[in-house]
Amino acid sequence: MLLKKIAKILNIIFSLSFGLFLLDLLPNFDIKNQLIKSFVYIFSTYGSVLIILINLQQKLNKLTLIFPTIGVLGIFFIGPFKILNAKSAWKTQTIIYQNGHLANKTIEFQLQDIGSRGYNKREVETFYLTKHFMIIAEVPKDIENRVEWVKVNEEINELNLKY
Repeated sequence: MLLKKIAKILNIIFSLSFGLFLLDLLPNFDIKNQLIKSFVYIFSTYGSVLIILINLQQKLNKLTLIFPTIGVLGIFFIGPFKILNAKSAWKTQTIIYQNGHLANKTIEFQLQDIGSRGYNKREVETFYLTKHFMIIAEVPKDIENRVEWVKVNEEINELNLKY
């Protein structure tokens, strides 16, 4: 009885994690917090094998095998190294523009640490849903001419790089 409850709790955690994983695969949604992003990527992919085994052992409903099976197939189709490399969160280096109407909307220069290969770079318009999740978009071409954007050039340096 206790093992079934633990299995159900793990299935709920897996479902939430897998949902965030699928959201993060969308081009306009990003998980900002590195700890959350690492947990989501590792548990959604590699934890899916554990969830399948637990669900089979506990003889839970066959529907509980759908998402973990998709996770296992994702490992094979996407590749484990590509998944591990994608789990690195984007870090804000500079807030270039601040929206005058919305405090949680900015234009940022961001870096993503990709290990020994260096850093990915991007400049994006961000809208923070919370401090851990954001929606991103391309920077408008005529950003200098828009009155709602205030140029701030504020150094953040979340990667703590020495310039």
